[in-house]
Amino acid sequence: MAMAEKVKIAGLQMEPRILQKESNLARCLELIRLAAGEGARLIVLPECALTGYCFSGLEEALLVAEPIPGPGTERIAALCRELGVYVVLGLLEKDGDKCYNAAALLGRRGLVGKHRKLHLPYLGVDRFLDHGDLPPTVYDTEVGKIGMGICYDLMFPEYSRVLALQGADLLVFPSNWPATGTVYPDYIVPARAVENRVFCIAVDRVGEERGTKFLGRSIITHWFGRSLAEGKPNGEEILYAEIEPAEARQKYFVVIPGQHEVDFIADRRPEFYGHVCQMSSTT
Repeated sequence: MAMAEKVKIAGLQMEPRILQKESNLARCLELIRLAAGEGARLIVLPECALTGYCFSGLEEALLVAEPIPGPGTERIAALCRELGVYVVLGLLEKDGDKCYNAAALLGRRGLVGKHRKLHLPYLGVDRFLDHGDLPPTVYDTEVGKIGMGICYDLMFPEYSRVLALQGADLLVFPSNWPATGTVYPDYIVPARAVENRVFCIAVDRVGEERGTKFLGRSIITHWFGRSLAEGKPNGEEILYAEIEPAEARQKYFVVIPGQHEVDFIADRRPEFYGHVCQMSSTT
């Protein structure tokens, strides 16, 4: 697929309201339109942007869960067609008797792909949901090759590495970091970027919901770990950065020609990493 040389991306740091799906959707549509008006071609929303996060149980969460494709994703896909953009949206996905914390990648042709959160912390709605069951997948688009995860998936470097090995240029993580989660923007997101030589965007929500305060501090990170844009800890805002996806495909990095040259992919020794893939026992 033909890929743009430079792509402006946007992170919509917003404050969803729990159970207020229609007003959350309206706010998402409003912010997407604003970001597209500033030239953004890939626009990322937080985890559970349509629904809120701190549910008391599965029964309550199911009140606002929907299939993918579904009403919310179809409304946003229609706007993607109008504006010529891609959007990553966090929501709760209902599929038969299962319910997942999900992210949908939407574009001019509708649903491009989706991710179901693989790693579930004992926090908020994740306490009641099903673990994701979809393999790591990279989606080839006009704005680059995109791999998606959700929030806590960031803590598991194996997952991001698999996406990088599949050719991802950009890792996208809708998130709901609690206020205690400063390690994510301070260390984890930059580490996932630099260790895989990919761009990374993690978009967090803000505000307080049922006693849980969220961190904000969304971040867009360059492939060498430096911040391209950062959000404040309080208040809604839109982050922008321009990236060149092709840079992420050049894994061979020359520090000093003939003296210091590295390749974080080719220099791996996977024959010694088998223990990483063994199931751990719990007591």
